[in-house]
Amino acid sequence: MPKICQFFGIAIYIYYREHQPPHFHAIYGGEEALISIDNLSILRGHLPPRATGLIMEWATLHKEELRRDWAKAMKHEPLDEIEPLK
Repeated sequence: MPKICQFFGIAIYIYYREHQPPHFHAIYGGEEALISIDNLSILRGHLPPRATGLIMEWATLHKEELRRDWAKAMKHEPLDEIEPLK
């Protein structure tokens, strides 16, 4: 499972062999959420509000990079790491 970013204890993954719609996984403190790349809605799971806010801020800044990594994952190509939130 390719980790593409980590910041403030939050790990971001895009998995190979995934289902539509394009999304990423965010894991924090043993909890996980699947987040849509297109509209940044939570598709499944739950994270604390503070972590969710940080993830949404990060994803807004890196939406195009997330789309590129999703496309690469669907082709089983190596994913690029994305700069963390600072």
